[in-house]
Amino acid sequence: MIIRSLMFCASVVAMLAAGSLTGAPAQAQGAAKAAPQGEAPELPRRVAVRFLTSSDQPPFNYLDEEGVLTGFNIDMARAICLEMGATCDIQVRAWPELAGALAKREADAVIASHVVSPALLRLFDFTDRYFYTPAWFAGRRGGSRLTPTPDGLEGLKVGVLKGGAHEAYLRTFFKETHIVPFDSVELARDALVSSKVDLIFDDGVSLVLWRNGTLSRECCELEAGPFYEPKFFGDGIGVMVPKQDPQLKGLINQALQRVRSSGRYEELLLRYFPNRLF
Repeated sequence: MIIRSLMFCASVVAMLAAGSLTGAPAQAQGAAKAAPQGEAPELPRRVAVRFLTSSDQPPFNYLDEEGVLTGFNIDMARAICLEMGATCDIQVRAWPELAGALAKREADAVIASHVVSPALLRLFDFTDRYFYTPAWFAGRRGGSRLTPTPDGLEGLKVGVLKGGAHEAYLRTFFKETHIVPFDSVELARDALVSSKVDLIFDDGVSLVLWRNGTLSRECCELEAGPFYEPKFFGDGIGVMVPKQDPQLKGLINQALQRVRSSGRYEELLLRYFPNRLF
């Protein structure tokens, strides 16, 4: 996700330089109401919120067997709109088109698991984080439990995607570990299945999906984690909004708080991530 979130930044910078960030924000209804002293003013409500997402990133946003758009992000968008009292319009675009469409104000917000990064923050704003993707180690079932420290993994062979954030993390903090880079995460996983490495280190969500699928041959389980480090894995996932629309950011943040306090957020987490990673 981190790599994919950054791929289109250069093209969006060109759009910004060309003045493509135009257009008015979605119409608000009414004016801000005065609030008691010491409290934030109540923001004017939005009649509708136009979200963009992609359709190829399960379990976050994808088309089910009947071609219906579903996923954690989709249900989060609907929950946000419900708390805002707004109509929810969710449209699908190809991943590389999302940022450009938001820059041209063809939508109000993007909810597609973009990891908050310094590169994206130069172009857009983000709401409060509603999901963090931790890194985990995975090993073969039945092995001895590992201590997730540099000393605890000293000398073990750990497969990782070559040139990615997870390899960089290992080389920074697990210097005594035998790091084995692979050209793809699939090759690293195959090496774990065939016992060519002791562990693999990757994104926790993708590891759980792999572990529960047929390709893992029921070989493996998560061993040590979670690991959070914004410098390597990003500062969580938020809704991406234009910098020119701070009011929408405030409304979505208020809605996210109510989604959490109502218990709806925990319900959605357990629906899409029954094997807790956090």
